[in-house]
Amino acid sequence: MESDWKKFSAVLPRLREKYLAMRNAEVMAVFAASNRSETERFWDAMGKMEKEAKVLRLCLDDHSRSKMKLHILSMIRVGMLTREDLAEFSDELQKELSYAFSE
Repeated sequence: MESDWKKFSAVLPRLREKYLAMRNAEVMAVFAASNRSETERFWDAMGKMEKEAKVLRLCLDDHSRSKMKLHILSMIRVGMLTREDLAEFSDELQKELSYAFSE
């Protein structure tokens, strides 16, 4: 479990940046929408960014060993952590959390 905690702590910056690259592209698409007024684009983008700020706080704030699995599950749910990312962790943790990828 200690090795998983160390891996989790180390991988957080990469997962955050990968996730935000996707979400920032979506916000930029909102700003580029030609069928919306400047005001509508502003408020649409603001709403999207507020939603993502909540996601980031849920997934990235208040980490501890005891909450690691909860944070990983939250990250899986929002698409921040993929099955490939989970493969970096111990077999035990992968087996325990593999159900989160079930469709």
